[in-house]
Amino acid sequence: MKFSRLFMPTTKEAPKDATLPSHQYLVRGGFINQTGAGIYDFLPLGKIVLEKIKTIVKEEMDNAGCNEIQMGFITPMSYWDESGRSTAMGPELLKFKDRKGADYVLSPTNEEAVVNIVKNRVTSYKDLPLNLYHINLKFRDEARPRFGLMRGREFLMKDAYSFHSTQEDLVREFNLMEETYKKIYNRLGLEFRVVEADSGAIGGSGSKEFHVLANSGEDTIVVCPDCEYGANIEAAVRKKRHFDAWFENTNTPATMEKVLTQDLKTIEDVSNFLSVAKAQNIKAVMKKAIYEENSEAVIFFVRGDDELEETKACNSIAALELEDISEEELKAAGLTPGYCGPFNLPEGINFVIDSELENEVGLACGANEEHYHFVNTDLSALKDAKYADLITVQEGDICSCCGGKLEYTKGIEAGHIFQLGNKYSEAMDAKFLDQNGKSQSFIMGCYGVGISRLVAAVIEQHHDDKGCIWTKTTAPFMVDVIVSNGKKEDELNAGLKIYEDLKSAGISTIIDDRVKERFGFKMGDFELIGFPYAVVVGKKLQDGLVEIVDRKNTADKIEVSIENVVSKLQELI
Repeated sequence: MKFSRLFMPTTKEAPKDATLPSHQYLVRGGFINQTGAGIYDFLPLGKIVLEKIKTIVKEEMDNAGCNEIQMGFITPMSYWDESGRSTAMGPELLKFKDRKGADYVLSPTNEEAVVNIVKNRVTSYKDLPLNLYHINLKFRDEARPRFGLMRGREFLMKDAYSFHSTQEDLVREFNLMEETYKKIYNRLGLEFRVVEADSGAIGGSGSKEFHVLANSGEDTIVVCPDCEYGANIEAAVRKKRHFDAWFENTNTPATMEKVLTQDLKTIEDVSNFLSVAKAQNIKAVMKKAIYEENSEAVIFFVRGDDELEETKACNSIAALELEDISEEELKAAGLTPGYCGPFNLPEGINFVIDSELENEVGLACGANEEHYHFVNTDLSALKDAKYADLITVQEGDICSCCGGKLEYTKGIEAGHIFQLGNKYSEAMDAKFLDQNGKSQSFIMGCYGVGISRLVAAVIEQHHDDKGCIWTKTTAPFMVDVIVSNGKKEDELNAGLKIYEDLKSAGISTIIDDRVKERFGFKMGDFELIGFPYAVVVGKKLQDGLVEIVDRKNTADKIEVSIENVVSKLQELI
């Protein structure tokens, strides 16, 4: 390809709303063009990168024995009604009617559609396992699309769906897909981490995310530097913390009693007044839980020095989401803000206690009476209490796997795999006959890779203050032959000779043969676009020499003879 023939509208100006390097450089480098909120066109350079990533994903999925299909971008609303997700997905699910009044959606994912394909077509355990995948557009009507390709509304995704006769076989495929994804990200030249994750709206009993590590990542990942443990903060766990009750060395348990705590509503104030650590208090976090058809006040109880993790909290009560609740709403529910505890709550109040507090003794908590707290509580006395993991794991907490100290890092979610179980097959009555001739619902898994998001993720991990630095497997072209002065016939002819020789050697190459542009401008485009290598044909040509420039370090230049350009680049690549 020649620059003079390539549609590549580079620019010095980044979009005003572009805060991430990938958003800035992909627009400035002429890779993408925004057409609407969260909607982007891929221009020639961007399309090349997109196809390279797509090809790697396809090759590894095929190698794993998966079958490629192509499902529609539009699916009937009836599928989503069957699974129950037509309302559970909320406003992200874009719904519309055709001219005949039939209801459809722009697919954000395809669990329902693929179940419909397999239903009544695979009828025996002998036809299982089966893994179907496709690479197609998706649409999620994000409330705040931002960060370019990182959080768009329309995006390209590889989604795969497996069908099994047993849970054991699902686990086998789940593990195979984890290894397949690792191969994909390694081939893309990315540093990544596999982490435990929350299943979210997709559902299922287990899931893992694949995060490209980058300081600009939206997700906080909890990792252990001493072992392979990693988890999204929404799903992270720690080793249970233990605190000695004051009476443990005296063998004289104290009885719970109510003490006056006039105008003391915060954990810090109560801790100081009672001369106990914050961890020896029970903190009440009050929220409004939103369900499909109603809402209610709900209380989550955690240690005083812990923070509530809202995704865990939301999952513990199967709510759609949690919202802040006003003091007036709390009082209307019979609650006493600032003095709320798990004992003597008004009848009918929904509450959950963090699992680390189960059967704990010696803690202080609100007495559900203004200006009063309980001390020396015994949570084993709460016979019908519900317990769940509710807390946000902090840096320095202890790893439950090896005992190391947990740390935070930032990541970009670029893949997610799920063990779905029979959530969708049961809802959509998709069954097969097992070895005993008995009808069973398919056991399913699903596996997604954000193809277009990976275009941005590569740049978030590989860039500098000059522009993109593509990995060798994702670069639109491996080598940029830069003719310093296109008006000089000897330089142009030498550049064209090198260009043709590199192509003949199987090295993807572009030549900057533009006549009107100065050398500095051409170098600026090379750095902005991020080709791995440049061959500069310039002043040293009279000595039979050209320069090879490594984009990772543009100050690192190698002088080689024209005859050795191809062999030297083959060595470097």
